[in-house]
Amino acid sequence: MTDTILHQPVLLHEVIDLLNIQPQQVYLDCTVGSAGHAIEIVKKGGRLYGLDVDPKALNRAKERLTELSTRLSASGGNAFFRLYQFNFSRLKEFAKQVNLTAVSGILMDLGLSSEQLADKTRGFSFNLDAPLDMRADPNLKVTAADLVNGLNKGELHELFQKLGQEHYSLPIADSLVRARRQKPINTTLELAQLLARVKSRRGKIHPATQVFQALRIAVNDELNNLTKALPQAVELLRPHGRLIIISFHSLEDRIVKNYFKTNQHLKILTKKPIQPSIGEINQNPRSRSAKLRAAEKI
Repeated sequence: MTDTILHQPVLLHEVIDLLNIQPQQVYLDCTVGSAGHAIEIVKKGGRLYGLDVDPKALNRAKERLTELSTRLSASGGNAFFRLYQFNFSRLKEFAKQVNLTAVSGILMDLGLSSEQLADKTRGFSFNLDAPLDMRADPNLKVTAADLVNGLNKGELHELFQKLGQEHYSLPIADSLVRARRQKPINTTLELAQLLARVKSRRGKIHPATQVFQALRIAVNDELNNLTKALPQAVELLRPHGRLIIISFHSLEDRIVKNYFKTNQHLKILTKKPIQPSIGEINQNPRSRSAKLRAAEKI
């Protein structure tokens, strides 16, 4: 691999254990990213279909899975994988296109990858000076800069409060509106510095964390996509198929928790969400907020 930063898959052993992979059965990774989980699925003989909206992520996944395929072939094994640029909110449409009728396991890892955060062109991180973009799918029309400079104060307040759970949403919105009267806010650093003037750091949490979360969720319509994807995923699972979802903030986790509890076709496998061990968090600090929920189709 040529990447200097390689994303570490979160809760890898737990995901693979819960998927209960059987050779030659079909598994769907709806957010394949850099293929951290996907590689292990293929190693265990699963036939993998991987989706992602990010073409750069798909290129990384293709490179890593192709390397794996070459190694397996050299030792007499084989690897089956297919990758597609597709939003998991359209799972049913995807399955029809590739003639999938039932799968044995579906994984949704809803977090950003290290490579996405480290990419200076994407604008996901408040630690890098980058265009205020935040689109996982470059085909989307609206960027984070469009929202920051286009929404009125009330809309910004509501956005930061609802999607970022930001207690300082009103003074932040007021400050943004006043600042953009002088000049548009076009970079991540401009926004992060402005936020730091309104709100002081609390412990390890950067003042920009919740606003950046809210903007990213809004730009990529993340909560609506998840809500749409869940029933389609259950429909696509074969009986006893497993659905594994890793979320990274309470808004996503609540959607998954409530859906699992209210769907009569699912048996919950995780009474409480599985969280990373201290060892994993020390090795990969970005995993600390991960919560894994799993269910089996009845």
